[in-house]
Amino acid sequence: MSKHARLMNFLSNLPDFVFDYIEISYSGESINTQIGYSIDIKTFLEYLKQFKFKDVEHLEDFTLAHMEQVTLRDLNAFTAYLKEYETDTVTIDGRHVKRVRKNSAYGINRKLSGIRGLFAYLYKNDLISQNVTDKLDFKKIHQKMKRPLTTQETIDLLDVIYNGEKYYEGRDLTEYNNRKLRDIALFTAYLGTGCRVSELINLDVKDVSFDTSSFVVTRKGGDEQEIFMPVQVENELYNYMQERAENKNAKDDALFLSRLGKRMTAQGVEKLLKKYCATVGIYDSDKARPHALRRTFACNLIADGVDIKMVAELMGHKNIEVTHRYYTQYAVEKRKEVMRGFDIKGKR
Repeated sequence: MSKHARLMNFLSNLPDFVFDYIEISYSGESINTQIGYSIDIKTFLEYLKQFKFKDVEHLEDFTLAHMEQVTLRDLNAFTAYLKEYETDTVTIDGRHVKRVRKNSAYGINRKLSGIRGLFAYLYKNDLISQNVTDKLDFKKIHQKMKRPLTTQETIDLLDVIYNGEKYYEGRDLTEYNNRKLRDIALFTAYLGTGCRVSELINLDVKDVSFDTSSFVVTRKGGDEQEIFMPVQVENELYNYMQERAENKNAKDDALFLSRLGKRMTAQGVEKLLKKYCATVGIYDSDKARPHALRRTFACNLIADGVDIKMVAELMGHKNIEVTHRYYTQYAVEKRKEVMRGFDIKGKR
């Protein structure tokens, strides 16, 4: 079953107003995002069914009148419930499987965000008389500092991607050689453009133009943006696409193909990156995720003196405050540089 079919099947068991909300509010988002928010809303409705509206037999029986009756107290109780709760799912053969679910502050906020979005949609469209979620406080999250790759780590990572023959042998070497040009193109594009992993894996061959030295990605929210390629990225993409054109197993229009000839997945990219990082001794879990390469790209731009507004545009950020987080990462290195050169005796 495709992800879209899975989403449609999932929404068929929820109220019509939820279906409309997901279809309209998240039409430009990925299927994974739509599925995620649908699951969050389902969890909320299951909570209401269990603790507030016990007369509701099925989730699809919820009406707008029920949403009108939701209070701030209900929302606060749901927030507390999300810390740890039990689910009961039915398998294909009819067995009931109970699981305990736990959520961090981040996970709780993610679920509350979906609920707030639903109520905002209903209120904006005059389907309910008030948006009670406006009064809801989100959990405070203490942000963990996530660092970009250092210059040496970037050099080491690129070395294993370009020269895996020095690192691998046997079956690992065979697998590396089979995907070498693809991986070089993929990860140089990542480090050289700062695109999101979803944007890169969703590229089709037709999206790349060597005449304009650019490719077109679909940003979060559905807007298209032309991404201009650094020379190195353009060269590596050209080399890979020459090889790809000869791939008789290609079963997809996707630019980046898996060994089965189908579009690569975000999970596949992360698995590859973790392997390359482990090979050269980069064990920080944050640095071994694809977003670390995007973070590194942004910090390098800022270090090169590129204006913060231009960085935001290149990153596809609609809110410049998001871009300022990357400036914070760059500022850490500048503070280190200042303090390491500080003389406590006052000599300047």
